[in-house]
Amino acid sequence: MLIADQWKDYELLDTGYGEKLERWGRIVLRRPDPQVIWPRHLEEKEWNKADAHYLRSKTGGGHWEHNGKLPTDWTIQYKNLTFHIRPTDFKHTGLFPEQAVNWDWLTGKVRGASGPVRVLNLFAYTGGATVALAAAGAEVCHVDAAKGMVTWARQNAAVSGLADRPVRWIVDDVFKFVEREKRRGRTYDGIIMDPPSYGRGPRGEVWKVEEKLYEFTDACMDLLSDRPLFFLINSYASKFAPSVLANILKATVDRRSKGQVSCGEIGLPVSSSGLVLPCGIYGRWEAR
Repeated sequence: MLIADQWKDYELLDTGYGEKLERWGRIVLRRPDPQVIWPRHLEEKEWNKADAHYLRSKTGGGHWEHNGKLPTDWTIQYKNLTFHIRPTDFKHTGLFPEQAVNWDWLTGKVRGASGPVRVLNLFAYTGGATVALAAAGAEVCHVDAAKGMVTWARQNAAVSGLADRPVRWIVDDVFKFVEREKRRGRTYDGIIMDPPSYGRGPRGEVWKVEEKLYEFTDACMDLLSDRPLFFLINSYASKFAPSVLANILKATVDRRSKGQVSCGEIGLPVSSSGLVLPCGIYGRWEAR
């Protein structure tokens, strides 16, 4: 397992009884996590000091209860990167801190390249990977279907001092965008994607990751340059073992360009107990 243990502004303070207690800069949040089926390490009084607590509704969704001091927006830093944090109605904050292990890997690949690197970031959300890649010197194409997420990503780039970097900010359905890029003959040295488990397209098209991931990955092969550097798939689909992503990469990228395939889990260390909270899986292809 790869553990995101280089944070200073983020800390997973404790986990237990279906919840996690996290410090985001100076703000402490208490959020549900269905994987946490073990008891807490800290006492209840420590959990009750949280600035905000997300409570699920029996009818779906949920809401935040807070002490009146919860800001609508604040920033935290990871190394030389800065991100806006905003508690949303769906319990998320706009950032998945465990992804720092992938940001570091991508940064190393770009900085170690012998020339300019062009990267395509699909299902790109609020741009954690885009910001890391841009800071490392890559040219990035950031694609997400949600306009609000792309706006948020641009804000993250700006607050990180990267507003002038060569990033294309695209609000579009990723499938349609990939097909158009293929017709245009554009290629990329690296492709990364973080597809949802389930979703619907603008015309009601259904995306189920177990049915579409191989097909979509294969469709991206025509977008790879003659000498690609990397291909990263990140997934939060609980039904997948990491080796599923490795097999997809072996059947697509590695069949086209022989390299090295690896896979595994990513996680966050729990400071109070020494446990590690699993936070998803990854599959990586990289040139030898």
